[in-house]
Amino acid sequence: MSQPTRSRRNFLLTLSAGVAGSALLAACARAGSGSSAANSYLVYVGTYGPADQDNIWLYRLEPATGALTRVTGAKGGASPSFLTVDAKHRILYAVNEVDNYQNTPNGGVSAFAIDPKTGGLTLLNQQASGGTIPCYISLDKQGRHALVANYGNGTVAALPLGEGRKLLAASSVDQHTGHGPHKNQTNPRGHCILPDPYGKYCFAVDLGNDTVYGYTLASGGQLQRLPTPAHQTKPGAGPRILTFHPGKPWAYLINELDSTMTALAYDASKGTFQEIQTLTTLPAGFTEWNACADVHVSPNGKFLYGSNRGHNSLVVYAIDPGSGRLTLVEHVMLPGKTPRSFTFDPSGRVVLVAHQQSDTVVTYFADARTGRLTPTGVSVPMTAPVCLQVYPDFLRS
Repeated sequence: MSQPTRSRRNFLLTLSAGVAGSALLAACARAGSGSSAANSYLVYVGTYGPADQDNIWLYRLEPATGALTRVTGAKGGASPSFLTVDAKHRILYAVNEVDNYQNTPNGGVSAFAIDPKTGGLTLLNQQASGGTIPCYISLDKQGRHALVANYGNGTVAALPLGEGRKLLAASSVDQHTGHGPHKNQTNPRGHCILPDPYGKYCFAVDLGNDTVYGYTLASGGQLQRLPTPAHQTKPGAGPRILTFHPGKPWAYLINELDSTMTALAYDASKGTFQEIQTLTTLPAGFTEWNACADVHVSPNGKFLYGSNRGHNSLVVYAIDPGSGRLTLVEHVMLPGKTPRSFTFDPSGRVVLVAHQQSDTVVTYFADARTGRLTPTGVSVPMTAPVCLQVYPDFLRS
């Protein structure tokens, strides 16, 4: 194996620091009183709730019990489905998952100021998303741009953040082309865009044409697509969401249409991926309809989780620490339908699951040694929850 480049060495050092941080959080969670486990977290929930009612919710999570207590709600406009919060917890950004924003063929993106005393949201401004039916939003590593994936027509866009962290009009929109063999792949469908951990590249996942595209983001906000795709899946796989390992140069891609999970080796110097392994997300013998949704690596980097809509389960894999390969641990049958989103609290102690069609959010305890999940018995009613974002409880700091 060739020696890593300086940028790759820096990347690995950066991620190693992330592993140390995750290990510290996990140790705090085991320590009990006075530790991270004794603190609460804040959970913002994006939903498909009615636009004339509160449809972005804030809850407080108690990791010792998995309990969720409602703090406040806000009107987020039409279908504020996917959310992200800036690093200083000042601004929340949401996509409005529609195709007719202000009578144009766009979805919307909204910015909200976060009240530091209550966590409540006040609308700052809105912009067009640069395409129809936006379903994913993230911020670049410098926190200067919002990155949006538009499912409806297969575009990705960068929106600069201006004075007061307000959204400016899209500085760059890239149109994907092509389609796959599956009946749900009649056109390109952007489903995810996010920066890599090093901040050099951004990656967009297109469910409609089975492609992961790599980009650089210029200081002026221009998305510049790399000459060749970063990764091409099996035709008809329908890649949906990409996530990076917190401490190793690996990434994991969940494929919606053929219900598979792909482990990838990441070359941080080139912005490319090489397939390590692809496994089914379903148990043997299951033949009914299923569509995968979300994917996350545990904060300690030891386990990978994915959600199955149809089978209505979470699949759990152990991650080999030397190779990144996956081994099945278990399938966790969920008490609701359509687990659209799930996530961990920062300590890795609690997993939260949003059941879009059953209108509930439930919590589980995660075993840091085995990866297995145990239900807490907590179930909170909520209209069509879609996205869960967990942050330190700055209201108590």
